[in-house]
Amino acid sequence: MAHLLIFGLGYTAGRIADAMKARGWQVRATGSAGDIAFSDRDAVLSAVRDATHILSSVPPDRESGGDPVLDTYGEALADKLLFYLSSTGVYGDRDGAWVDEATPTIAQSGEGRRNARAEADLAWLNLGARAFRLPGIYGPGRSALDRVRDGKARRIDLPEQVFSRIHVDDIVSGVIAALTQNAPPGAYNLGDDLPASGNAVTEHACRLLGLEPPPLETLEEANLSAMARGFYMENRRVANGKAKRVLGWQLQYPTYIEGLSALL
Repeated sequence: MAHLLIFGLGYTAGRIADAMKARGWQVRATGSAGDIAFSDRDAVLSAVRDATHILSSVPPDRESGGDPVLDTYGEALADKLLFYLSSTGVYGDRDGAWVDEATPTIAQSGEGRRNARAEADLAWLNLGARAFRLPGIYGPGRSALDRVRDGKARRIDLPEQVFSRIHVDDIVSGVIAALTQNAPPGAYNLGDDLPASGNAVTEHACRLLGLEPPPLETLEEANLSAMARGFYMENRRVANGKAKRVLGWQLQYPTYIEGLSALL
């Protein structure tokens, strides 16, 4: 029986876990929603030994910049089928240009500021993992519809800024394709077919809800957190052709238009 061990059972990984259980896989996981404490070394190592597939959704540590899973249990993972939920943030700012898996990451090129996620992405790839580079994730309870309803939606006056996004269900289907087909090691971008500005998505959500969009603000007027401000400083379009070609991946929600309509 296939046995999946997940490090970090969060929003996306929890849905992957449910989907694999429905396919008859045995699934164990660390994290507050899992059945194993990450700090219980004996239990984790036992689960690693039993696992046929290992997926990590644990981001780098914000203070040290290290990858907690690799730093703590890396030596035990050497002969396993590895999968890692990464981020398209590894590509850095590309001034709106398209990026694909052949585009050097910040960790590979040394461009820009130190990027712990890019370094973790590279470390997992060096172990032979399948790294899924994910853009902005949306889904039930976590979308522009929710932000508009809650009065938290913003429109920032950056006319050229664009980014990619992905419905959580499409991440799940992409990861399942890789898990069940013994996908070749390497990076896979999982993003939808229509990179667009955050403003376009917010405005469409407002139309669906019959509400007026929030006012347009400059970055300075918005008074965003450092993390949110950093997000608006990056501008890129993410190509998804490799995942479609190699994994046979098909998007249920090719754009935010279908995705938001389904959520509504």
